[in-house]
Amino acid sequence: MLPIPADLIDFQYFQMRILLIKTTSLGDVIHNLPVVSDLRASLPASRIDWCVEETFAEIPRLHPAVEQVIPVAVRRWRKNLAARTTWREIIAFRRRISAVAYDYVLDTQGLLKSGAIARLARGTRCGYAAEAAREPWAARCYDATFVIPRNVHAVLRNRWLAAAVFDYPVDLPLDYGLPTRTSSINPCAEQVAVLLTATSREDKLWDESHWCALAAALVERGLKPILPAGTDPERRRAERIASTVQTSRVAPPLSLSALATLLADARVVIGVDTGLVHLAAALRVPVIALYTATDPGLTGVLGTGFCRNLGGKGQPPAVADVLPVVDQALR
Repeated sequence: MLPIPADLIDFQYFQMRILLIKTTSLGDVIHNLPVVSDLRASLPASRIDWCVEETFAEIPRLHPAVEQVIPVAVRRWRKNLAARTTWREIIAFRRRISAVAYDYVLDTQGLLKSGAIARLARGTRCGYAAEAAREPWAARCYDATFVIPRNVHAVLRNRWLAAAVFDYPVDLPLDYGLPTRTSSINPCAEQVAVLLTATSREDKLWDESHWCALAAALVERGLKPILPAGTDPERRRAERIASTVQTSRVAPPLSLSALATLLADARVVIGVDTGLVHLAAALRVPVIALYTATDPGLTGVLGTGFCRNLGGKGQPPAVADVLPVVDQALR
């Protein structure tokens, strides 16, 4: 079933209003950026808005084809449901998301919470069929559903769903739509390696001794390791690692936009299973992702630049596994 009106012969020039819903998490939001690029390439006259968790709102704003970003705060609201300010914010959000009459509302997340948000918006609501959604009950929130294979990378699932809804080819070039470094590397400038040592789960961490050895090896290759960190435990861990190598330093607290700038200027980015490695891939920076507790097959780094996934569930890579790949990236 194709929700687009069949009588629109030149539908690519029809100025549709489209609302994308992909709220969390950071990696998932980044994985949805190519959908915007595909829509802009296939439906150049369309106007695209995006509903996303407030914490990650800076990411859709980086894409020039996103017109409006509508922040939602489900995570924060859940913690303060008894507060009057929470309900005032919820009411204001409902008014804002229903203020525009969209032609199509596309939920590429497939969760009950994202489906519920889709129900608040006005327009033909589209999403995964029950057998394809991460939470099958979410399919009840949509007017049109589509069966998309679950055994393909998350980026492809998002793109294939949008292609099914809007009836355009699935083989468009992969484009995250983010500005990338276009100038050649200045050999006289300081060469930075960004090490992303923090992640949301303890079992996804890479051993600190491995990071120390890797940082020392990077310095031997003429690179200066920079370690971003957010929370206090992450910062203490980064400081312990940086203290073992004289030229390493811990970056100050940075916004997502500032982190994107730091990553874009890096010679190489090496990180554990965290959303920022996907941001590096989207920016076409050479990136090496280290997996210790998850399988990178469906959610590993994917991009048009140098991207490598090392390790897997219960199989953390050794430093000796990483260094040859670093040398490939630097070449």
